[in-house]
Amino acid sequence: MGEVLGNQVSGAVPMSEKEWASALEEAIGELGLSIDFRGPERLARYHRLLTEWNAHMNLMGDTDFLLSLDRHYLDSLAPLGTPGLFPEGASLIDVGTGAGFPGLPLAIARLDLQVTLLDSLQKRLLFLDAVVKELGLTNVTLCHERAEDGGRSPALREQFDIATARAVASLPVLLEYLLPFVKPGGQALCYKGPAAGEEWESGKRTSKALGGGELIRYPIVLPRQPEWEHCVVAAAKKEKTLRQYPRKAGVPERKPLGSVDKG
Repeated sequence: MGEVLGNQVSGAVPMSEKEWASALEEAIGELGLSIDFRGPERLARYHRLLTEWNAHMNLMGDTDFLLSLDRHYLDSLAPLGTPGLFPEGASLIDVGTGAGFPGLPLAIARLDLQVTLLDSLQKRLLFLDAVVKELGLTNVTLCHERAEDGGRSPALREQFDIATARAVASLPVLLEYLLPFVKPGGQALCYKGPAAGEEWESGKRTSKALGGGELIRYPIVLPRQPEWEHCVVAAAKKEKTLRQYPRKAGVPERKPLGSVDKG
C-alpha cells in the first residue's frame, strides 16, 4: 500500500483507471475474498463513472479513490467473507442505495446474486442505470421507490432472500425499512458502525415486532483500517411482517419502533 499512498502527496500523478483496478484487486485479496475475475476492472470503471457524474450531480461527498477504496468499496464487500450471509443465487434488495453502496459492488463481485437497487431519487437511478449498462451487468434491477412505499408494494414485499442498507440511520429505523422486503427464511443485513451497541435493545424489540429473530452482530475488519468499528447486524426473518408495517413515509425516522408503542 506504500506505493499507492504515495499518490496522496502534493504534486503526485493521479492514478489511472488501470491502477485503480490493480489497487482494488490487491485490497480485495487482503480481505481473503474470491470474486468474479472481472470485478476489480468493473469496480474501477464504476468509480470512474461515479467521479464523472459527481462533478455535476451530488451523489456523494468525496470521490477521491484512496478514500473511497476502504470507506465504500471494501466496506461494501467485506461481509462476503462471512459464511452464510450471502447464499449462492440469493435475491437481494439494497434499500436506499444512493450511489450504489453496498448493492452494486456486491452485484459486481458476485454475479450469482440477483440484486435490486432501490432509491427514492430518480437522478441517482439515472446514474446507476448508466453504470449497469456500461458494465454489462445482467443481474441488477433498478427500482424508484421510497423504502416505506416499496415495503408495502405486493411486487416487492417479502420477495427477497436478503435486504441490505448502509445508511446513517438507527438500527430500529433500518430494520423497519428492511424486514418487510424479506421473505420468511431470509435476513436483513444492516451495515453499522460503533452506534450499533447503543441501539441494540431497541433493535431487538423492533426485530420482534416485524417478524424478525434475534440480532446477530458480525464484526467487519478491514486490514488497512483496523481501528474502524464496523459490523453487519443480521436479523433473520422468522414470520411474515404484520400488515401495518412499514409505517407511512417519514414515521419510522420520527418514531423509531423500539422506543414507542406499536403503530
